[in-house]
Amino acid sequence: MKLKVCDLSFGYNGKAILEDISLEVGRGQTISLVGPNGAGKSTLIKCIDRILKPQKGAVFIDGNEAALLNAKDFSKVMGYVPQSTKDVFPYTVFDIVLMGRRPHIGWRVTKKDIRIVAQTLRFMGIEEFAERYFDELSGGEKQKIAMARALAQEPQILLLDEPTSNLDIRHQLEVMKIVRQLVQGGKISAIMAMHDLNLASRFSDKIVMLKDHRIYEIGDPKSVLISENIENVYGVKSEVIIDKSGRPYVMPLDPI
Repeated sequence: MKLKVCDLSFGYNGKAILEDISLEVGRGQTISLVGPNGAGKSTLIKCIDRILKPQKGAVFIDGNEAALLNAKDFSKVMGYVPQSTKDVFPYTVFDIVLMGRRPHIGWRVTKKDIRIVAQTLRFMGIEEFAERYFDELSGGEKQKIAMARALAQEPQILLLDEPTSNLDIRHQLEVMKIVRQLVQGGKISAIMAMHDLNLASRFSDKIVMLKDHRIYEIGDPKSVLISENIENVYGVKSEVIIDKSGRPYVMPLDPI
């Protein structure tokens, strides 16, 4: 499944947040959106997911305009994991993940729905939490539950808004490895808004660097994460080392 963003622009109260954004995401690709605060990373994720309506341009899924799909069909294609999940659900973990099956459920929950939820919990390594209440869990565990709910939708494109924010190093790596495993398995594509350039470098096929509401640079991590780009976009001097895997590792030095 191919996702295409064409000349997308969005703003609030006359203030531009995104201007003329165009990019493509192919099947089995992981794309990271990077850039300083206010560059429009989360806004772009929300425009793709139809949470926000672009003022110009459009999003296409296999040539079909996403805005014209009905909600049920769109939810079968697109899964969304927000930056944080509030403690608003007085439900067990199993029930919350089952909510991800809503686009597929007819009059009642089927054995297939139950099986997919159980498989998702097992895949995420959180089956032990199935009967616990969501508000009893840690931040990292909650993030995994939010991802499990999105995966239970069986989406073809997964949108993640800063999936590692407020997580410790262990949970950051666990979440990112799960995303990478899914994508490399050919099941989904992933688009992530990321702050951590080194995680983006390690787990992305392509990086989209945003500055001043536009795309500043786009390409593979090695071509995008160079000292000149980091200085121009973030205002920080840095040293970039290429590790044994050929991925760039960014060491920030001093603000300009």
